[in-house]
Amino acid sequence: MDTTAPSPTKAPAASWRAVTASTIGSVLEYYDFFVFGTLSALVFGQVFFPTGDAGVATLLSLATFTVGFIARPLGGIILGHFGDRIGRKRVLLFTFMLTGTVTVLIGVLPTYAQIGVAAPILLVVLRVLQGIGIGGEWGGAALLAVEHAPTARRGFFGSLVQAGAPIGVILSSGVVALLTATIGLEALVAWGWRIPFLASALLLVVGVFLRLKVDESPEFVAVQEKKAEAKLPVWEAIRRYPKEIAAAVFIHTSDTTLGLIQGVFVLGYASGALGMDPTVVLLANVFSSLTNLVTTPIAGHLGDRYGQRRLLMVGLGLLVLWAFPMFWLIGTETVVGLFAATGVSGILVGLLFSQQATLFADLFEPRVRYSGMSLGFQLGTVLGGGFGPLIAQALTNAAGGQTWSVSSYLVLVAVVALVFTAIVKPRFGSHAVLPLPEPAARSHAG
Repeated sequence: MDTTAPSPTKAPAASWRAVTASTIGSVLEYYDFFVFGTLSALVFGQVFFPTGDAGVATLLSLATFTVGFIARPLGGIILGHFGDRIGRKRVLLFTFMLTGTVTVLIGVLPTYAQIGVAAPILLVVLRVLQGIGIGGEWGGAALLAVEHAPTARRGFFGSLVQAGAPIGVILSSGVVALLTATIGLEALVAWGWRIPFLASALLLVVGVFLRLKVDESPEFVAVQEKKAEAKLPVWEAIRRYPKEIAAAVFIHTSDTTLGLIQGVFVLGYASGALGMDPTVVLLANVFSSLTNLVTTPIAGHLGDRYGQRRLLMVGLGLLVLWAFPMFWLIGTETVVGLFAATGVSGILVGLLFSQQATLFADLFEPRVRYSGMSLGFQLGTVLGGGFGPLIAQALTNAAGGQTWSVSSYLVLVAVVALVFTAIVKPRFGSHAVLPLPEPAARSHAG
C-alpha cells in the first residue's frame, strides 16, 4: 500500500475529474432552475394557466417557480441522508439523472389546451421533483470537489463548483434571449419554450459520463472503512451541530438575498417603476453573472491564502456599505448606473458564494457532512432566494415606492450573517488537527 502523503497543493487527476464532474452538475442545476423561472414569467401563464386574467395567470405561473424553492430543503434532508450513508458518488448520479430527466420531461409536457387541468398539475409535480433533486445536488457536488481537493487548495476547488451558478444563469438567460430574438415571442409561447428544456439533455449526457468516471470521496471511504456511518445523519447533525447549521443558513441567506433581489426584484422595479427598457435590464443581469463568474475562482484562491471566514467577513462588510449606493445608482435611471449597480452586486455575490462550499464542509465531520451542509444551505436558499424578492417588494410598497427599506433589509441580512461568520469555528477537513475518533471510543468516553 502506498503510504506517501499527497501533496497539499498539487492536484492529481482524480481531483480534476471530481471538480469537473461537480461543476457540470452545478451548471445543469442552475440552468434548469433559472430557465424555468424565466419561462414561468414569460410563457407559462399562457401555456398552463390560461385564466383569462393575465395578472392571475402570471402569479400562478410564478408560484410554480416558488414551489421548487420550497422542495429544496426536503431534497437536502432525504438525499443528504443517503449521501452520508451510501456515498457521495452514488447519490450524485441519482440527483443528476433525476434533475436532468425531469427537466427534459417538462419540455414534452402537454399544455392546458391539450389535456386541461392535468397540465398544470403535472407541471407542479415535476417542479417539486426538480426541487428535490436540486436540493440534494449542491451538497454532494461541493463535497465531491472539496473532499478530493489537495488540502491547501480546497477553497479554490470548492469555488469552481460555485462558479457553475453564474454559468447556468448566463446559459439560461442566453438561450431564452436568443430564442426570443430569432423566433419571436409568439412562437416562443406556441412551441419554442420547449427547446431550452430539451437542450438540457446534452448537459445531462455529458454530466453522467463524467460522474461515472469519478472515484468516491476519500473522506467518505475513510468513514466506511471505520464502519462509522451515522444511522440518522440529519438528526445527528441537528443534535451535534445546531450552531453550524444556523450559521450555514444565515451566511447563505446573505448572497441569495442580494442575488435574487438584484436578479428578480430589480428586474421588475427598473423596467416597471422606473420605465427602463426590459432588454437593457436583462442584459444588466447577464453582466452581473459575468462579474460573479470572474470573481468566484479568484476569491476561492484568496480564501485558501487568507481563510474563508476572513473573506466572508470582508464581503459582508462591503455588502453593508453597498446596500444604499446600489439603489442610488439604479435610481439614476441610466444604463451606466444600472450596469454599475448590477456589476458590483455580482462581484459581491461571487465573493460571498465562493467561500461556502469549503467553509460549510469544514463545519461538519465527514459522517454527517452531506446532511448538515445541505440542510443549512437549502434553508438559506429558501429564506434568501424564495422570500427575498417578495420581502423587497413588500417593503417597497410599504415605503411608498422608496427603496431605502430594501437597502435597510440588505444591511440587516449582512449583519446577521457577519455575526454568525464571526462565531462559527470550522474544525474539520483542512482545519482538522487530529483524526476523528472512532464512534465506539466516543460512546465509551461518554
